[in-house]
Amino acid sequence: MFSIPYSQTGYFSKLMIDYLNQDPQLQSLYHRFPVIENFKDQIQEKQHQFPQEHRTVLVQSLKNQYKNVAISDKTRNNIESLAKNNTFTIVTGHQLNLFTGPLYFLYKIISTINLCKELKAQYPETNFVPVYWMATEDHDFDEINFFNFNRIKFQWNKNASGPVGRLDTKGLEAVFEQFKQHLTLGNNAKKLVELFEKAYLQHSNLTEATRFLANELFKDQGLVIVDGDDQDLKKLFAPHIKKELLEQSSIKEVEKSYPILNNYLIQVNPREINLFYIENGLRERIVLEENSYNVLNTNLKFSETEILNLVDLHPEKFSPNVILRPLYQEVILPNLCYIGGGGELAYWLELKAVFELHETVFPMLLLRNSVLLATEKQNNKREKLHLNWNDLFLKTDVFLKKKTQELANHSFDFEQQKQFLKDQFKQLHNLTLQTHPDFIGAVKAQEVKQLKGLENLEKRYFKAERLNNKEQLDRMLDLKIDLFPNNSLQERVDNFANFYVDFGDELIEKLLQNLKPLEQNYSIIVL
Repeated sequence: MFSIPYSQTGYFSKLMIDYLNQDPQLQSLYHRFPVIENFKDQIQEKQHQFPQEHRTVLVQSLKNQYKNVAISDKTRNNIESLAKNNTFTIVTGHQLNLFTGPLYFLYKIISTINLCKELKAQYPETNFVPVYWMATEDHDFDEINFFNFNRIKFQWNKNASGPVGRLDTKGLEAVFEQFKQHLTLGNNAKKLVELFEKAYLQHSNLTEATRFLANELFKDQGLVIVDGDDQDLKKLFAPHIKKELLEQSSIKEVEKSYPILNNYLIQVNPREINLFYIENGLRERIVLEENSYNVLNTNLKFSETEILNLVDLHPEKFSPNVILRPLYQEVILPNLCYIGGGGELAYWLELKAVFELHETVFPMLLLRNSVLLATEKQNNKREKLHLNWNDLFLKTDVFLKKKTQELANHSFDFEQQKQFLKDQFKQLHNLTLQTHPDFIGAVKAQEVKQLKGLENLEKRYFKAERLNNKEQLDRMLDLKIDLFPNNSLQERVDNFANFYVDFGDELIEKLLQNLKPLEQNYSIIVL
């Protein structure tokens, strides 16, 4: 396995790089940085803060959620262990993407599983349970209704509204038939067909289908899958729902992070009330207008007394948005650390003051593992072309320019010449201002003209050199396109089936063997 620091890949935001470097200006936005020794204090604090009553409700809710699922002894034991005050979770969350969606679904969960193993080795008297939080209450159906296999898009066409987890699986028969037609023969392809069929054609809604699928892939690792769309779990969160309805305080707390995060990109913006009202087919924002709690795009209206009574009677009708969902998760789980992608951690960094207001321990935040998978054939091609892995992470235009320069018989440093020209004109500017200031416009125009001419010569030079080395450059570019589809990271485009069809269970086994969640590097794994 080879690895590259995230900062050298060109695919991670400045915020994430600064966070990984523990930049002092960000330290007020998180609680503890995720290094192995910091978990000791996190364990003690969460143990002191997390009520036994919540553990009892959590275990019973999980048993109810799993009642129709065949689970491993390891998963069953993990669920039972959550009743004990020396058991804690490591959590990742993800949308209910069709057939897992992009590859990084696997990387999130395997990061979570492997961190639990590392923590158990460090703290043997404590139990650590890997948790996948299903985003069953999301409503962005267009983000999850497809997956890519062999660069073909398989899409579930359906009129959908409301929480995606409650959507029935009708219409997935057509996707199944289309997918089957594009699979080769062999045991691995047969397993993929069975997995899709059992998950989506033998379960009535997307929540049940996704739970089955994730359980089949990771039950041997003891993964516990949590559905937050649960009445009993929402009852535990009811006091926090009421606080948001009455005080509309989250928006003020999130805005406390803005003086720091304004130096970056604000990931999400809070609302006055960060709650949705949900029913089957309905998920709409709750707004306060003229002392009335209204559900947008409906005729539903509640007085303060009515809506507080509704929270008591039917807490499942209230769904936290992106601002409050993390709080909900940490209220109902004995969690130590959340593992997510760069975009997720960016919005978590807005939330520490919200947690403090609600007197809930803020979890440690860990960037999930990222992986580039390559076959032996691709790796051999890379070696024959004398490409290093860092080269392949370059943007395509930079990659081609760099390789063209390296292959050129006669090199010429245009950047050096441009800088020389700029330095010459800088001297000329100073001289003109001292002697003939009226001519400064003409000097600047001449500078622009000469730099433009040099840039045109540079383009013609590289075009000629590319033609001279077209065959080798094309082979390099073909490999880069294979590994970085759509000029993007492979993990954001390809589905696990792309590799499972050739490597089967070896794919997951190799990821489990190689991913080190606390090392914080981009991994390249050759299969």
